[in-house]
Amino acid sequence: MKFLVRITLALWLAVITDCFAASSSHQAVVDAAKLAEIPRRMTQFVESNQISGAVTLVARRNEIVTLDAVGESDLAIHRKMRTDDLFWIASMTKPMSAAAVLMLQDEGKLSVDDPVQKYLPEFTNQWMIATRSATNMTLVRAPRAILIRDLLTHTSGLSDVPSPRPNASLAELVMAYAQQPLKFPPGSKWEYCNSGINTLGRIVEVVSGTSFAGFLQKRVFDPLDMDDTTFWPRASQAKRLARSYQPGANGALAETEIFFLKGGLSHRARTAYPSGGLFSTAHDMARFYQMMLHEGTWRGKRILSREAVAQMTRTQSGDIKTGFVDGMSWGYGFAVVKESKGITRMMSPGSFGHGGAYGTQSWADPKQDMIVILMIQRAKLPNADASPMRDSLQEAAVKAIAASKE
Repeated sequence: MKFLVRITLALWLAVITDCFAASSSHQAVVDAAKLAEIPRRMTQFVESNQISGAVTLVARRNEIVTLDAVGESDLAIHRKMRTDDLFWIASMTKPMSAAAVLMLQDEGKLSVDDPVQKYLPEFTNQWMIATRSATNMTLVRAPRAILIRDLLTHTSGLSDVPSPRPNASLAELVMAYAQQPLKFPPGSKWEYCNSGINTLGRIVEVVSGTSFAGFLQKRVFDPLDMDDTTFWPRASQAKRLARSYQPGANGALAETEIFFLKGGLSHRARTAYPSGGLFSTAHDMARFYQMMLHEGTWRGKRILSREAVAQMTRTQSGDIKTGFVDGMSWGYGFAVVKESKGITRMMSPGSFGHGGAYGTQSWADPKQDMIVILMIQRAKLPNADASPMRDSLQEAAVKAIAASKE
């Protein structure tokens, strides 16, 4: 049996009046009848066994206009998906890691144009691969040092190194990264790089004098009241964690583990990966993106400077081809729509966001003043950034906005 849960607009607005400022007229910002298409579409994906369930959120002009849950979060016990369920958001962690770096720049403690070796001496005089064959590798000195901005845009050339154990510190992981030869000259090419984002987390620790997880908690999660965003879900939160699934036998879904998770879910000694370790809810993610759309402020509090927000959300990768879908560029921590096409055809140039390995997506469109969030836990998607679930959600959301203008 498939389940459909829908929170009415009136009830939802009553719950979140202290979180988002409601606009004067719901109908003025979006067509409610067309928004109802979203849970219907997601239910079709559930019924065809593409996903076990989904939580979807659309916000516009400071108002969450729809929040829906469909399907089940645990197929084994038929637990209904709830709008407050937690999901492993994977690489949706990366923009928040980038925000931590830009906060330190706001305080004058670093610059994105600084060489990484200024804070992490192990990156001094790095080697780079010149040639490679089955039996030989030739190394040369890198033409220049890696800059912080290279880490933020995935253009550093860093290699990755498997973690030796579940509780490895960022300090020892980053030391291992620094000992590997670079794949290409810094700034010359885009290659998605978890090790680069983890290195940013270590820079935050060195500059701030606190743990990376502690910095995010104090500077991002607490100010934004993101109470359900954490590297280590508590026991009560774990009960709301959506299970992960992948294609199984005979067209059914089979439960799978979170490949990124090594060590107990709530074990706080487990590595807090800046590249993809967070768990969160649709509601919490909406707060982060609302702050970004508000040029760095949330409920009267300044979280990031306007310039930091602008740097994060505009193209910083030049003409280098980036991303997992056509028309994309890269800001600082965010993917940025450079040309609206394909999966982003309905979004405006300048829209920014990030996806996660198991299909989660979070995007903001400043021109349309819109936030769209998709929470699913589906492994082995052919391309998590171009999933039919993302496409269908974005299309329905934008059609609801367009209809409200007619």
